[in-house]
Amino acid sequence: MPELPQARRHAGELEAQVLAALWAARTPLTPQDVQTALGDGLARTTIATILARLHDKGTVGRTKAGRGFAYTPTVEDQAGLAARRMRSELESGEDRSTVLARFVSDLSDDDERLLRELLGEAS
Repeated sequence: MPELPQARRHAGELEAQVLAALWAARTPLTPQDVQTALGDGLARTTIATILARLHDKGTVGRTKAGRGFAYTPTVEDQAGLAARRMRSELESGEDRSTVLARFVSDLSDDDERLLRELLGEAS
């Protein structure tokens, strides 16, 4: 009987799992180390590809480790990653004021209140 295909992961899910393994390790990891940490049956080459993509995005740094590389996250946590993505989107737009205005207009009342408080503290 043929094997049923595995359900596809959501976009970014594997990247998030790889980053979670790097954050948990608190030390540089090779693709093989990440593969072991995930224990998901993923090929080492798949992990290496994800790490290379994360490096290209600036989300992880890498250092030479033998014939390959060991990787470390360049952001502290999930919140830092989300902030980096938001900043990247803002910087890629041509009309920053419109992007910011639409972002703020979509906030819940609680989030808008929190944003105002944070902006007040930053002043």
